[in-house]
Amino acid sequence: MRSQETDHILSRMLASKRNISDLNITVGKPFQVESAGELLPVKVDPPIDSLTPFQTETFALNLINNDRRLCEILLEQGSCDLSYQLPEKARFRVNVFSQKNQSCVVMRKLETGIPTCAELQLPSAFQEMAKEKNGIVLITGATGTGKTTSLAAILNEINESRAVHIITLEDPIEYQHPHKKGTFNQRELGCDFDTFANGLRAALRQAPKVILVGEMRDRETVEIGLSAAETGHLVLSTLHTSDAGQTINRILGMFNIEEEKQIRNRLADALKWVVAQRLLPNVGGGRVAAFEIMGNNLRTKETICHGESEGKTFYDIIQDGQAFGWTTFDNSITNSLYKQGLVTEETAMAYASRKAVAGRSIDTIKSSRGEKTTDIEHLEIDDGYGPKGDGNGPKF
Repeated sequence: MRSQETDHILSRMLASKRNISDLNITVGKPFQVESAGELLPVKVDPPIDSLTPFQTETFALNLINNDRRLCEILLEQGSCDLSYQLPEKARFRVNVFSQKNQSCVVMRKLETGIPTCAELQLPSAFQEMAKEKNGIVLITGATGTGKTTSLAAILNEINESRAVHIITLEDPIEYQHPHKKGTFNQRELGCDFDTFANGLRAALRQAPKVILVGEMRDRETVEIGLSAAETGHLVLSTLHTSDAGQTINRILGMFNIEEEKQIRNRLADALKWVVAQRLLPNVGGGRVAAFEIMGNNLRTKETICHGESEGKTFYDIIQDGQAFGWTTFDNSITNSLYKQGLVTEETAMAYASRKAVAGRSIDTIKSSRGEKTTDIEHLEIDDGYGPKGDGNGPKF
């Protein structure tokens, strides 16, 4: 299989459906694309109903394109990351990995245009994040929930409003930012630096005001990120965690128990925002984002320093901070998405963090619309139930 054939297949896959987010090449399945969260087969000529190990390995090697470093990483670690460009059509973030000694490929389609907060309809808190001059802003969530897209929108806000030097450390580079008011230098793991920790350490000598770290993967990266935030830099990064509380615990879990108190104090001062994201199926097709947003105030700092306790959980703090633009997942899903008719009641309940809280909110919304809040009907008082007397005392 030559590179022209690879590009032809990729073009066919992109043209097969609308709103494609990922391409999947797996042994035993046809070529597949992910559209609106669902994997769908792609017809090619000649037809392929079940890819063979030889076909998937050939496809993977074409994408790697004789890169010795990537081949070594694939052999040593079992997977490797790279970027791939389909001329004049699309760019991809690619992961090549092995399963049962067979090669598989997943390709995430990257958007060519830089997203804005207005286009993505992000909450107003995102614009406040772009105004921060120092500290750490974390965007968290599972893979494929739009963390990189949200970070790109924040960077675009900074780029349009502030004349500052912005360094990004990415794996690989996804959004290619043009120079506007800001000056962008985007570095790619493997090509421009070897580890996030080393790239971040070098960035501190490159006079940036804003540093994007693709992912806080290890203790060393977190420690250097904290130092950068403490010395006046704005550090933006991601973590694979589901909510604010889990994010704090994940960071603390990277350090030894004897270091915990010091790290809690440093994190309480440095952390400015934590945003968790989830993508929910939209009623009209596609997906829509729900957010949990937590900023930093005295209650947040105290809870980070001393841990959560009764009545002092991060959930409670976020719930009480709605006036500052903070929101829990339950509030975002029910009072925003469900209320606007973007998601169904079943979807809202399935993705809610606290189903009892979400259920009460949904019932309130349904009552305001004049809809039923229960399926129970025809309730009557049972007059024949209870004690009956015949004049000689009660009988039961």
